[in-house]
Amino acid sequence: MRISKKAHTQDANGSSQLKRRQFLQGAAASCVLLSAFPANAISSALQPIIAKKKVVWIFLRGALDSLHTVIPVGDPNLPAFRADIVDPIKEKLHPLDNHFALHPNLTFLKSLYAKKQMSPVIAVASGYRERSHFEAQDQMESGLNETNHESGWMARALKQIHGKGIAISRSLPIAMRDRDINFDEAQNTASAQTWYPSRFPEASEDLLSRLQSIYKNDSALNSNLDMLIAQKQTPGMQMQEKQRSNFAYLANKCGELLAQNKATQCAMLEFGGWDTHNNQQGRLARLFTELDTGIENLQTSLGTQWDDTLVVVSTEFGRTVALNGTKGTDHGTASNMFVLGGALSQFTRSGAYDLSGGKVLGDWPGLEKRQLFQERDLMP
Repeated sequence: MRISKKAHTQDANGSSQLKRRQFLQGAAASCVLLSAFPANAISSALQPIIAKKKVVWIFLRGALDSLHTVIPVGDPNLPAFRADIVDPIKEKLHPLDNHFALHPNLTFLKSLYAKKQMSPVIAVASGYRERSHFEAQDQMESGLNETNHESGWMARALKQIHGKGIAISRSLPIAMRDRDINFDEAQNTASAQTWYPSRFPEASEDLLSRLQSIYKNDSALNSNLDMLIAQKQTPGMQMQEKQRSNFAYLANKCGELLAQNKATQCAMLEFGGWDTHNNQQGRLARLFTELDTGIENLQTSLGTQWDDTLVVVSTEFGRTVALNGTKGTDHGTASNMFVLGGALSQFTRSGAYDLSGGKVLGDWPGLEKRQLFQERDLMP
């Protein structure tokens, strides 16, 4: 995703060009420096820093309507499109600045914003410009212009730091897939594992032993079985859970697993149901409550680890600016994302970007017809 910085003007002394040259010179020098060291040496040097840092990606599947999440109350064109669903809640909105407000059900997110531990990022999108949920989701997970279903962006990041990740999912999502690295036979450990509550009886040691005997001549099946056994033997990773698997519960378990497994640097959580083609107001109210509760649960279960955790909340694309005939919205283009966590309050200004929390990031494109993407969607 691209986050555009605020446009700036050049002064009479050409300071804009000077800063740009300084940035390019610094970047070039960094590349020369990094190229002098092998990748494993760089990774080893970073390990003490990386070891205690955590990243959690919460992927909202179905396309979040940003205009009902981070509501542009300062845009004079909003009432013409959204009066029917904004007017009933406008007195309860959580103000962020003079132009934006949060939905009333995102109370915990507002408290994080006040602590400089949350920033929404407005009008963002991937490079995908069609409107297929599946294609857009796959591209976001892959993180490549041409989707590779066996190479995910989180897996590639883990590879760079020789790290470990966990997906709170029934199967390994694309984001954590890499055909070459998902199982290290020498170490008998997986770089990315999955955890999800199961309603089936736990496999007995006798059954696993019999399966090992059956699979011993099939390297693929044997590797998958070894991954299962390794996961079963890892503290906090046992699969025998009988709870209802809503997002709030899964977020709580995600935090517990990260807190208990210090060697795991990142996690992916999925939350579906955001395809609000009809009755959007009521449906989003319920979803926002669960999302808000889930993020609060994540903070609680992470404990002190929260201070070193960055959470990214994003979706595959946005929704139309205008409501349809059933008080819902259809597939659109730009949406919003959130960056949050205790780690956000430690960020400072980096070049042209101020990444510290407690502010609305990005540029607002406007809601006039000429400002919309294809005259119907929020412009990314």
